[in-house]
Amino acid sequence: METSSTRRAAQILGISGSTLDRYLRIGKIPAPKSVEISGRRMYLWTAEDIERVRELLPTIEDGRTTRHQKARESKNKAP
Repeated sequence: METSSTRRAAQILGISGSTLDRYLRIGKIPAPKSVEISGRRMYLWTAEDIERVRELLPTIEDGRTTRHQKARESKNKAP
């Protein structure tokens, strides 16, 4: 079974590695199988793991509001 690193999984998903790490850390996505190497946890992403996250991504709220969203919201509130 072929596996990918978290960085590679993020590239496949079209998000940054730090975003994928954050989603894992706060539990927004399920963690794939991991191994510990020299005291560091390394995730082993299978194609199935990546596909599962791809399906979850549209449902994840990141808790941030971009400046474009803020501008759109303020425009909609104006009389």
